[in-house]
Amino acid sequence: MKKVLYRHLFSKVLGFSLLLFSASFYAQEEAANATAEDAAQEVAADAAGGDPAKGKQIFNQNCAACHALDRKMTGPALANVEQRLSEEEGLDKEWLYAWIKNSPGVIASGDAYANKIYAEYNQAAMTPFPTLSNQDIDDILAYTAAPPSAPAQATAAAAGTGEAGAASGGISNEIILGALALVFGLLVVMLILVNKTLRRIAEANGVILEKEKAEKSVPLWKAFAQNQFLVLMSVIFLLLASAYFAYGWMMQVGVDQGYAPVQPIHFSHKIHAGDNRIECKYCHSSARVSKHSGIPSLNVCMNCHKSIYQYTGNPEGPSAEDLASGYTNEFYTKEIKKLYKAVGWDEENQKYTGEAQPVEWVRIHNLPDFAYFNHSQHVSVAGIECQTCHGPIEEMEIVEQHSPLTMGWCINCHRETNVKVAGNAYYEAIHAELSKKYGVENLTAAMMGGLECGKCHY
Repeated sequence: MKKVLYRHLFSKVLGFSLLLFSASFYAQEEAANATAEDAAQEVAADAAGGDPAKGKQIFNQNCAACHALDRKMTGPALANVEQRLSEEEGLDKEWLYAWIKNSPGVIASGDAYANKIYAEYNQAAMTPFPTLSNQDIDDILAYTAAPPSAPAQATAAAAGTGEAGAASGGISNEIILGALALVFGLLVVMLILVNKTLRRIAEANGVILEKEKAEKSVPLWKAFAQNQFLVLMSVIFLLLASAYFAYGWMMQVGVDQGYAPVQPIHFSHKIHAGDNRIECKYCHSSARVSKHSGIPSLNVCMNCHKSIYQYTGNPEGPSAEDLASGYTNEFYTKEIKKLYKAVGWDEENQKYTGEAQPVEWVRIHNLPDFAYFNHSQHVSVAGIECQTCHGPIEEMEIVEQHSPLTMGWCINCHRETNVKVAGNAYYEAIHAELSKKYGVENLTAAMMGGLECGKCHY
């Protein structure tokens, strides 16, 4: 017998000692002193004799509709207003008390600066606030004197940077991947050596590695073709499957459920209807009295966005999902600028330029011309909520067609939905007659003619 060299090479125990990786993370020490922002606000509070935190709340409730800290709106910017009036106009805090509590009275008294401001801002009189106390005004002034806080998004970014820095204290991912690659390479080399050794052992023992020629058999396709029963059943199955898929495809023609086009100006229903709780019919007012819900005029948008010129987001900052989708505060602010451009609004001078541009909105819900649907009949008379057909619109960042809007879907709704007749004068007479006819207490839309062809097709 031929002797094989190193035949017991792999019969011995082959041990590999792998490095154990452990990462220890150290918690960062909390700052003992107050932040620079808090310190600045405390200084402002001491100087103005007010509380900036309370002042911010009062400012948002009473002043934010017409004033901002760093830019002109309906009224002038109010950052450091007390200091600026004192240095530039020689006006003290007593003048501010009188102006805020009774601005028309100060104007009528002939005060030079009051009349100057009144004329500069198109004679738009400031709303008087006689209920505000001197302490409330001190709090507002303290807030206007305090430096602006860092945006929540910047805070989130700083937090993310801190997390990255903390993670860098452990073992790098590149080192771990490199070690795993090295182990994988050693395993591959080991398998190759084992294969070679086994072949040498086989040759030394006279084992010939030779593939036996398999007996030639009948091909599978030929055996299938010779079986007439299998061929017949296969043809029937293919015909039925083709008919099923063809029918399903044809039934989807004209059904746009899930359709969510990109609009020329991004409008977030999640922010407007969800976070801000704006009622649907404030913008789509014609849904109460008309066949169509209507596309809101840009002037409806400007009712709010004359004052809301940038998006500051939620106090906790944008969510991780929003950031991943690119929905940052800056993104929404740019969309507001698109609105200003379309409506022809001059931010600096707070007036319309007359250079408006049409916005080509993309329609989402579109019924065929032969189908009649009246929004007012469903919204005002039947009292159906918008979400019944349009889905959870207050949760949609981009609006999509929630329901299929097919004939079968409408018919099922008419069959299953009870009409709200209680306290509805529109149904008093017909309710009594139909209740006798059907012998029921609750009437469905189908019982009131909701399945008649002429109701929807005319």
